[in-house]
Amino acid sequence: MSLLILAQAAADSGVDKFVGAITNGLSLGAIYALLALGFVIIFKATQVISFAHGAVAALGAYLVAYFATVLNFPGGALGGPAWLQWTVSAVFAVLATAVVGLVLERVAIRPMIGEPIFSIAMVTIGLDIVIRTITNDFISTDPRPLGDPFGTNIWEAGPISMAYSEVATIIVTIVLVLAIAWFFRSRIGVAMRATAFDQEAAMAQGISVGRIFAIAWAIGAGLAAVAGIFSSVFPRASQGVSAETAFFAFRAFPAIILGGLDSVPGAVVGGFVIGLAESFAGKYMTWSGFGVGFSGIVPYLVMMLVLLVRPYGLFGTEEIRRV
Repeated sequence: MSLLILAQAAADSGVDKFVGAITNGLSLGAIYALLALGFVIIFKATQVISFAHGAVAALGAYLVAYFATVLNFPGGALGGPAWLQWTVSAVFAVLATAVVGLVLERVAIRPMIGEPIFSIAMVTIGLDIVIRTITNDFISTDPRPLGDPFGTNIWEAGPISMAYSEVATIIVTIVLVLAIAWFFRSRIGVAMRATAFDQEAAMAQGISVGRIFAIAWAIGAGLAAVAGIFSSVFPRASQGVSAETAFFAFRAFPAIILGGLDSVPGAVVGGFVIGLAESFAGKYMTWSGFGVGFSGIVPYLVMMLVLLVRPYGLFGTEEIRRV
């Protein structure tokens, strides 16, 4: 009887571990998908590789912390539960980050249209350093809590055990992906797709390419901000947004390359594939003696294996240019 109980306990433990790897991978993949989606939308519309994406994500997370905990916006004026007030703060922070994206495109990117891709990429690296330095100066040495309503609360249903923030991450990502899918069927979305296909032909049809560029950067910055928020709360970060938040975005690069630099569906698929691969490696590879840090390189190994077979990614096209 004791052996049967031990066997049943081991089986239950194995199921819990497997389910935990899936739930953790889905929530992590959702963050990667948001980062990759913003990056790809910018590249698809403007042919610009934005290395400032991580800094913009950190800025968005910091603005949430500032709006919610410093300004206490909207405070008692809104009324209602605390989670609703925090959500309003987060929405306004995302919108503010989108405005920053508009400004970056207009001031630093649009004047570079027609210049070598390498030069534009170097401009985005410069923007990354400037934004990251300013944001880190405001954050200071200690992480800034976002004042989020999730806390460390856990939602449990049978073998499924997830932090509230992980559930929110997956739900928000699904909503945003559906919203992006609808957007690309709208008038502006069709214009963006036409611009991505052929800028000169789009201009000949009366499409304002500059306006499309601005919208792409605003959407990309907003998506980066949402990803920055969820990467700065439990269980991804226990204390809030910090100087390390900007570097989290670079972990999404394998997802971007895996799906294809110019593929919006590929960004979503790549994000979840990389998130699940990293999660399963973290759960099972340490058992095999590889060490805790091995899960960090698994996404890059998956990326390299895919690129050996499909050098332009799972959904990318062969004619795109890369730096």
